[in-house]
Amino acid sequence: MSQTEITLPYRPCVGIVLINRDGLVWSGHRVKGDLPPDAPRWQLPQGGIDTGEVPETAARREVAEETGVTKARVIYEIQGWLTYNLPPELIGKALKGRFRGQRQKWFAMQFEGTDEDINISATEPKEFDDWTWRHLGECADMVVDFKRDIYLSIAAQFAPFVASGTVRA
Repeated sequence: MSQTEITLPYRPCVGIVLINRDGLVWSGHRVKGDLPPDAPRWQLPQGGIDTGEVPETAARREVAEETGVTKARVIYEIQGWLTYNLPPELIGKALKGRFRGQRQKWFAMQFEGTDEDINISATEPKEFDDWTWRHLGECADMVVDFKRDIYLSIAAQFAPFVASGTVRA
């Protein structure tokens, strides 16, 4: 790890596992990014925590900005934070070049609306160009490699909420 990588902070961030009535989770296909063109672009909603904002408020804001969803309630918050490091080739480029990775607080949210309540064009700039409901266990295989361990961790921690296709709260 270079000195630059060590001295750069982690970006404080939230992630959301948005669960529908069938126990499936919302997954979006990113429009753009700092990743190579052939990199996987599917991910769960996530985003930065604004100055002075508490994580749960950030999670509600991010899910609304990225999916248009306002009909959801928090049913679980992980204990502690999960972190990932950007690969060396993205240090100084991704995350506006100011961070070495992200420190994330993850939330499970029960979606209480219908698919018609989802609007990936709710705000600009648009984060996603497509979306789908999928099994939480599939998400780790569809995300960029450097986020894979976090997705495996949240799949294990959130499994009780999506087990057997029935959301538990």
